[in-house]
Amino acid sequence: MEPVKSKLCEMLGIKFPVIMAPMFLVSDEKMIIEGIKSGITGAIPALNYRNTDDLRKAIRKIKTETKGPFGINLIVNKSNFLYKEQLQVCCEEKIDFFITSLGSPEETIKKAKKYGIKVFCDVTDTNFAKKVEGLGADAVIAVCKEAGGHAGPTSYKDLIPALKKVCKIPVFSAGGIGTGKGIKEMIELGSDGVSMGSIFIATEESPVSEEYKQACVKYSASDIVMTTKLSGTPCTVINTPYVQKVGTSQNWLEKLLNKNKRLKKWFKALTFMRGMKSLQNAAFSSTYKTVWCAGPSIEHVHAIKTVHEVVETLKKDFFAA
Repeated sequence: MEPVKSKLCEMLGIKFPVIMAPMFLVSDEKMIIEGIKSGITGAIPALNYRNTDDLRKAIRKIKTETKGPFGINLIVNKSNFLYKEQLQVCCEEKIDFFITSLGSPEETIKKAKKYGIKVFCDVTDTNFAKKVEGLGADAVIAVCKEAGGHAGPTSYKDLIPALKKVCKIPVFSAGGIGTGKGIKEMIELGSDGVSMGSIFIATEESPVSEEYKQACVKYSASDIVMTTKLSGTPCTVINTPYVQKVGTSQNWLEKLLNKNKRLKKWFKALTFMRGMKSLQNAAFSSTYKTVWCAGPSIEHVHAIKTVHEVVETLKKDFFAA
């Protein structure tokens, strides 16, 4: 297959313009390796690893088993206590790209450039996009309202054209894409590539529980709700009976602490770490009394397949559209 004409394919030397999105406690080496072999790329959250030694081993495993490009997602705000160590390890191991989230990417961009590593920055509006472009980012990832996980406030229908108007660097779209036809429509809208995550949760290579995978098959876009309970930042989850029971908003004490200037930094870090533990329990639990992250694109998940089968279906639909 000839590479699809897109900036993402040109930048990374891949054949199909898809980044398997970094999903906390879902993305792993096995998924990324299979994605690369199928002609796409992917990224793993650095926080999926307990320490930087495990992160280094994972990077080396991917490089040993495949020759394609892959990236690491870094949380670059103060809630990530391992940030500087993770950045150093990724640079030493010479990954192909970073995806930065939830903070200023300035330090990451400066260091990555010394190692020839590209930096793609998550953005939710034009102001931040212009800032990161000014800092030297190689591309922006438009985190749309339709995205899974930490979604933005604006629909891709408005955000992609707005970013294309103000940015000279490539714009990749993240959110609401679950089919090859959707990829084509996004590129026709102006996107230079796409980031897709939720449709890969229910794959054979995915390390999450069978119940989590079946939830992605069973539930649909109308079952996705936003919660602030996991990390303090709005996050999309499947509206299971358990989520309905515990609610989706922070309580009065959480809100008060989150607004206190002196306590805000530490509370956000605590909330984030506590949320991580909740997600970890959810990802590997065998009960529906858990919290499972996913986006509206689970609408297009109808069975548990291999990563290769998912990608091949996307390609087929893309070229048929």
